[in-house]
Amino acid sequence: MTASRVPGTHNDALMDNVCHTLVGAALGEAGLKQRTRFGNATLMIAANLPDIDVMVFASGTPSVAFRRGWTHGILAQALLPIALTGLIWLAARRWPAPSGVEGGRGGPPLHLGWVLALSYIGVYSHVLLDLLNNYGVRLLAPVNWRWFYGDAVFILDPWLWLILGGGIWIAQRRSSAAPARKALLIALLYIGATIVTARISRNIVIAAWRAEHGRPVERLMVGPLPITPLQRAVIVDAGDHYESGTFTWFPTRVTFDPAAVPKNDDRPEVAIARQAPNVRAFLVWSRFPYWTFEPVSGGTRVTVADMRFMAGGVRFSASTVVPAR
Repeated sequence: MTASRVPGTHNDALMDNVCHTLVGAALGEAGLKQRTRFGNATLMIAANLPDIDVMVFASGTPSVAFRRGWTHGILAQALLPIALTGLIWLAARRWPAPSGVEGGRGGPPLHLGWVLALSYIGVYSHVLLDLLNNYGVRLLAPVNWRWFYGDAVFILDPWLWLILGGGIWIAQRRSSAAPARKALLIALLYIGATIVTARISRNIVIAAWRAEHGRPVERLMVGPLPITPLQRAVIVDAGDHYESGTFTWFPTRVTFDPAAVPKNDDRPEVAIARQAPNVRAFLVWSRFPYWTFEPVSGGTRVTVADMRFMAGGVRFSASTVVPAR
């Protein structure tokens, strides 16, 4: 059996670091950067810190099996802010404030208590943002490796970029914390609205499925789509196949696609393919896996992909060649 790497794993879907950085910067402009020296830097670094697991890309470990686990779970949530506080303290010793600047017009003095508090704020903002999308995050790692999904906000949300970026820009131009605070409030209201509407749309889809098929839903996702928060992608686990569709708010309607996607997980080639390290790693992360087959010289190329990211082609997939018997 010949295994191939997971294609494109360096493009793992994640709540983008632009958004994480903007949240940290907005919190700083809202007034928190004045609490301590390096306040802004602390917030922006902490808001991205759990993504240090991207270093897995430099190893041979399949990233989808590692990402959003160790560095996003409860142990990291407790320890990463302490580690960052130590690094900020070392930076302050390495680059002390010029004489007469620290605590004066040049900015506030270093306050390690506030550095620690801002580090926790930044790290928790990251984890909570990651929880909003449909990629998943293992919040309880390493105690429990269960995936949690918010299915509320798309992985890359330009509306959050505009809201937060606009608030930061205006705050800096006016030298006022008020615009950043308003931007954070608007962003929270927007996120809250997506969470509420995600739950409502899920219930509507469940009712539509039951009305159309006469049986309850086993598993489903009613997830966000790019750009438009008024439409959502629907995936229903129907046993031996998946059915997909679209939910829209105006008008409120659920449309199921006529073509089903077979899982194909009962074929003997799949049982063999599951033993490949890259396939096994992919299945750690996959939520709605399905299998495809391609005859190749010497056997069959077996590929597993995930319904959540079908539009990405082979971007989120893993494959291996099962030799002919």
